[in-house]
Amino acid sequence: RIMGRLMNRHNAKLNGYAVRQLELTPSDRILEIGFGGGVTLSSLIAGAALVAGVDRSREMVRRANARFSEAVSAGRAIFREGNVEELPFEAASFGKVCTVNSIYFWSSLDAGFAEIYRVLSPGGRVVVGFLPKERMHRMDLPTDIFTLRAPADVVTALTKAGFSDVRIERPEPTTPWNVVIATR
Repeated sequence: RIMGRLMNRHNAKLNGYAVRQLELTPSDRILEIGFGGGVTLSSLIAGAALVAGVDRSREMVRRANARFSEAVSAGRAIFREGNVEELPFEAASFGKVCTVNSIYFWSSLDAGFAEIYRVLSPGGRVVVGFLPKERMHRMDLPTDIFTLRAPADVVTALTKAGFSDVRIERPEPTTPWNVVIATR
C-alpha cells in the first residue's frame, strides 16, 4: 500500500503536467491511450468536448464506463478495449492524444506512433509521459511485460511516424520523468 501511494503521488505530478501540456480547450476531442484507473479522465472530461479512451484491460474499460456513465450517456466520453497498435477509431478523429506510463507495454513504438498519427487530425498534438529507461532500469521489472524506453527512442519513433516539432519537456531539469510533445 505504501509503495502504491508513493507511486500514485509521483504519477499524479506526471499526469497533471502531461494534461497541462495538452492545452485543453472546450472544443477539443481527446484520446487517452492506456487510461488504466482513470486518473486523468476527470480533468480531461471537464475540459474537453469529447474524451475517448482505449485500454487493454476489459476491467478498466468497464470501470471507466461506470464511473463516467453520465459523460458516456451524454456522448462526451467513449471507452473501448484495444491497444495502441490497432486503435479502434477512424482516421483524424482527435485533435489531441495523451498517454502516460503506457509506452512500456507497447509491442512497437513505430506501430503505436503510426496509429496515433493516423487518428490525429492535421495540426493535432500528442503528449507522451514516461519514466526513462535509465530511471526504470533500477526497478527490476519483468522484461516479458515491460519494455524500458529511452527518451531518444521515443523522439526517433515520433519523427519516423511523421510528427514535427518533437520536443521533451520537464517542469524542472531535475524532474525524473519526461513528457514528449509532438505535432502532426
